[in-house]
Parts: sequence; C-alpha cells; structure tokens
Amino acid sequence: MKRIILILLLIGSTAGVWAQKRKPAAKSATQKQAAAKKTAGKNTAAKKSATSTSTKSAAKSGSKKQDIAAREEGDTLASRTVVVTSSFKPALRNAAKVNFSAASPQPDSVLPQLQYRVPSQNLFFSYEPASLKPMALSIDSTLPWENNHYIKAGFGNYTTPYLQAGFAFGDGKKTVVNAHVKHTSSKGSLPFQRFSKTGADIIGVFNPNDNIEWDGKVSFNNDVQYQYGFAGADESKNSKDSLRQRFTTIGITAGLRNKQDNGYGVSYHPTIAFSQLNDNKKGSETNFKFNAPITKTFGENFAFNLGVTADLTHYKSDSVLTGKAINNNLFYISPALQYKSDNLKIVGGFIPSWDNKDFHMLPDITAEAKIKDERFILQLGWTGYYHKTTYQSLSAFNPWLQQPKSLLNARINEQFAGFKGSAGSHFTYNARVSYLKFNNQPLFVNDTTTGRSFEVINEEEMKAIRLHGEIGYTIQEKFSVLGGATFTQYSNLKTNEKAYGLVPFEINGSLRWEILKDVMLKSDIYFWDGARYRSKTLQAQKLDAAVDLNAGIEFGVMPRLNVWVQFNNLLNNKYQRWNQYEVLGFNVLGGVVYSFGQSSK
Repeated sequence: MKRIILILLLIGSTAGVWAQKRKPAAKSATQKQAAAKKTAGKNTAAKKSATSTSTKSAAKSGSKKQDIAAREEGDTLASRTVVVTSSFKPALRNAAKVNFSAASPQPDSVLPQLQYRVPSQNLFFSYEPASLKPMALSIDSTLPWENNHYIKAGFGNYTTPYLQAGFAFGDGKKTVVNAHVKHTSSKGSLPFQRFSKTGADIIGVFNPNDNIEWDGKVSFNNDVQYQYGFAGADESKNSKDSLRQRFTTIGITAGLRNKQDNGYGVSYHPTIAFSQLNDNKKGSETNFKFNAPITKTFGENFAFNLGVTADLTHYKSDSVLTGKAINNNLFYISPALQYKSDNLKIVGGFIPSWDNKDFHMLPDITAEAKIKDERFILQLGWTGYYHKTTYQSLSAFNPWLQQPKSLLNARINEQFAGFKGSAGSHFTYNARVSYLKFNNQPLFVNDTTTGRSFEVINEEEMKAIRLHGEIGYTIQEKFSVLGGATFTQYSNLKTNEKAYGLVPFEINGSLRWEILKDVMLKSDIYFWDGARYRSKTLQAQKLDAAVDLNAGIEFGVMPRLNVWVQFNNLLNNKYQRWNQYEVLGFNVLGGVVYSFGQSSK
C-alpha cells in the first residue's frame, strides 16, 4: 500500500515539472499566431500563407521542446526559448475607393457690386480730324433698278405719236437685264418736214461670281427723215424716195472685267463692239472695235496702265471717189505710269498710233491736286486723242448729209488747265480752259445746187481756244439745277475760211424739282450762237442765235398710273441749227405712264 502511494506521488511531481516546461513554448506559439493574424489584416491574400507557416513552425517548435523536455527531465538548468522566424512577404492594404456623389451648387442670382477707380487722363492731340462733308449727288434721270416694267404712251400736235416701254429682268445681284423700246414721229407744216425714230436695245450685266462681271448690249435703230430744206420743195413735184434719208444700225457690244484686283494687283476690262449701218441709197458700213485696258498696281501709290485698241471700218458706197470700198483702220497703244496719293494724282505716258499706216505720237500727261479737304481740285494736262470718222458718226451728227466720199480721222491735241470742287453740301462747279489743235476735222457745207444736202469736207489743220464751265445745285433727289457753257474760238484754218457747221458758243441748263411726293416738274433750256455756213456763192455766212425752252410735269393719279405733259419750244422759235432746215415750232405732248411687275426689294 505504501509503495502504491509513493509511486503516485512520484508520478504527480513528474507531471508538474513537465507542465512548467510546456508553458513557455505555448506562450511563444500564441504570440506568433497573434502576429500572423495581425499581418492578415493588411493583406487578405497573404493571410492564409502566414497562418499556415506560423502553425507549422509552432508545431515543429513544440515537438522539439517536447524532445528536449523528455531528455532533460532531470536537468536543473534554466529553460531556453528558441524563436523561429518564418519567411514574410509584405503587401499594401487595399485603399478605400472615394465615392464622388457631390452635386453642382445652386446658381447665385445676386450680382456682385464692383467698384473701380480709373485715374483721369488728360489727352492732348496735335491734329484735328477733318469733318465728313458729303458731296451733292445729281438726280438720276433714268429709272432706278426695281425689276419692274413700264409703258409710256402719248400723242401731240404735228401728228406726233410717242411710245416708250421698259422691261427689267433678273435678281439685281447676279443677273440684270433691261430692255427698252422707243418710237416717235412728227409731221411739220413744211413740205417733207417729217421724221421718225425707232429704237430698241437690250442691256445685260451678269456676275457669275464675286469678282468677274460680264456686260453686253444689243441695239437696233432706224431713223428716217427727208431733205426738205430747199426752196421750191413741193410734194407734188418731188418724190419721197429721192428725198428720204434712212439709216438703219445694228450693234453688239460685249465686255469682261474683274471687280477686284487679283493677287498680282491686275485689273482689266476688255470690250468688243460690232456695228452695221445701211442707208436707203446702197451705202453700207461695218465697224469693229477691240479695246483692252489693263492696270497693274505697285504698292499703294503706283500703277501702270496699258491699253491696246484696234478700230476697223469698212465703208462701201457708189459715191466713193476711187470707186472701191474704203478701209479706215486705226491702231494705238497707250502705256502710262500713274502715281496717286491722298492729295495728288499724276499720269504720265504717250500714245503711239497708226492712222491708216500713218504714224503719230500723241502725249498723255495729266495731273490733279486736291486742296482744302478735297473740296477744290486743280487740273492740268496735255493729251492727244482721235475722233474716229465713220458714216455712222457723221449721220448721227448731221442726218441730211450726202454719202461721204472719203473718211479721215480727226486727230486732236489738247493742253488744258482748270479746277473743280464743291462749296457747301449742295453746290458743285467745274471750269476748264483749253488750247486745241485739230487735224482733219470734218466740216459740213451745203451743196451748191439746191442746198438741201450737206457735203463733208475736212480741214487739214486749225486751232482753237475753248472755255468750258459747269455748275450744279442739288438737294437730295428732290431738287436739282444744272448748267453748262462752252465757248470755242476757231482760228488759223489752212484749207477753209470758217469752221462750217460747228457751234462756237452754247449754254444748256436743266431743272428737276419734286414739288410733292407724286409731282415732278422738269425743264430744259438750250441757247447757242449760230454756226457758220457756206452759201451757194461760196461765201461764209452765219446763222442767227437760237433759244429753245422746254418744260414738263408728271404726277401720279393711281398707285401704278402717272399722267405726263411735255411742252417743247415754248417760245415758238423756228430757228435753224443747220442752214435751210427750220425746226418745228411750239409742240405739246401728253399721255400716261403705267408701271407693272414685281419689285425686287
């Protein structure tokens, strides 16, 4: 029994010693498990690896300590602690994501009140800007572009019917086409004192783009008059065919121009013109003219102008001296250098010309200087130019002429000085004095048989002094008075005694007054001193001076209907512009104007 109790006490003491040695090892395993759990909070992926490693290490450590404790059950030395460090892989903790859930702030409707302090500035300028002074614009006697149509018809004494019509087409921007038709005729109190004029034309302007513009014109004119200016004219003794003068003309013109300079500073406007004239006496004439002006600019002040002109005429008539057709050809080139600034413009050049193979060099020098805020301009110049002599131009000047026997072009040299400008906002003026030299100037003399027709003769050389002046007063488009005067003193004629058929002095004036909104008053006056003529005895004579006063009024009676009345030769002065040809006396016409069509506005 005692042996059994002793064995139990020995076993109990041995178990106590073994338990004391187990406490440090368990404590170390617990600390490592706690560290592994702490590391797992930082990185979820490393948690499992760290936990497994700690568990295995703790198990090995415990097994080793058990073996040591088993070997050292009787050892009295102090126990030792072995710390085993396992492999560790650090990892960052996942950052918490920011959740943007903010809303835009409410708009602030309260305006802030800002205060600024700007110091005062005292500015002193050494110049005074020029004031704007608009120039007076003359009333345009033509109808404004409104894309509508009109018909003007009337009748007057001397059995005078009057018809005029105008038609407009296009949009007014890209395309503009105007067509006109006109006819009038009269029969005077003298035998064969009758005439008729019929004309029509179509004018077009086309803009395919913003820089190119095409223009063209097609025209037709038929003028008929009779040679009634001779003593003993009797319709029972003279036939109409022998006295009739009929001129029929067809014309075509086309041109092209650039509205803005191209990239090289070049502007151009070439034109081509063709016309055909036929009379009732087997006379005909064909005219062709080509003109190509070009301008090249250099900087802001300089430009070079160059023009090339070819003017060809083919005239055929039984009255030609040679019995063959006449070719009257004129060619010339006009180069010139231009300088232009704000107050000065100078053009200097020359014109080499070939007049039917005869070479002539003509001057082309002009200058303009602006004074007093552009309200006064001085002018100087020395120029040379031609007046082309054609059957068409001669018949338009004197419709009672014979068929010309030759065609010589008039060459003119002019030296002039003058000024132009304005006074106030409504008054304008222009004055010039010129010294001229004429070569081959055509003159007109009555035939020596009956005097009813005029022969064309040429003056080889003559000189003249000419004074010309113009004045105008305009108030908007409601009132306008224009006047002009020209005095020409011909002298030093080589071939003829006087300048036959040329008027030495003339004055003309016009009045346009819009009295009320729909009432327009018009008036014109013409005065000239009598031209020189040659009598049947070849003596130089002079016609009497003449005055021709006209007046008219037009007023509206309905929205599209106007009534007009025209009084011609109010003084009933039966003067003679051409020797032996007395004009009509007092003449009154009246009628209506009807407008229709859609406006482009």
